[in-house]
Amino acid sequence: MTDKPNTHPKAPKKQSSGWLNLLVDYGPLLVFFVVYWLYAPKDKNDAFGTLDAVIHSTSAFVIAAIAALIFSKVKLGRISPMLWLSTGLIVVFGAITIWSGEQWVIQLKPTIVYLICGIALIVGWLRGKALLQWLLEAAFEGLDEEGWLKLSRNWGFFFFFLAALNETLRQMLSFGDWLAAKLWVFMPLSFLFTFTQLPMLLRHGLAAAAEDEVVENPPPE
Repeated sequence: MTDKPNTHPKAPKKQSSGWLNLLVDYGPLLVFFVVYWLYAPKDKNDAFGTLDAVIHSTSAFVIAAIAALIFSKVKLGRISPMLWLSTGLIVVFGAITIWSGEQWVIQLKPTIVYLICGIALIVGWLRGKALLQWLLEAAFEGLDEEGWLKLSRNWGFFFFFLAALNETLRQMLSFGDWLAAKLWVFMPLSFLFTFTQLPMLLRHGLAAAAEDEVVENPPPE
């Protein structure tokens, strides 16, 4: 008697959407950089020209953030809690920047985001709750509860470091140089820190196949 053929083919392996996640998370920030540099005056002492560039780039930032939110829903089928949080803050601080005409408002936004996230994660860790698991929607397959708690704690303290660094650079650098630091300092630091967490995560049950997911999904700014 021969075996019946398998009439239930295996479900196709889910394709990684990491590059789409990166586009959603960092696309609006790149739009902000590009528009600012397009409008930035050649003379760094041109306060009016700098303000005009800030207004244009902030307007583009808000539009791009809302577009990323819609894109995430349509293309990925979901909007992560972290994306809701970051988009909400972008819209609020962007509107204040455009209304007030003060560029320091947009520079202050990352500090406030880092502090909010840092405080929330550390308080959650102290209470035995891994809030990062909720923010990232349990994206890291196999990670146990202790691993999530340690990851939340580590990212909480790292967010405090980023808040202090942002305030230091905001005071020391011109607006244009501060923007460059966002691209060439903060983003590489975030990815480097994410890499440093991999050994700990693997010790706490992270599936080897999920390593790429960790690298592709660091908590966005």
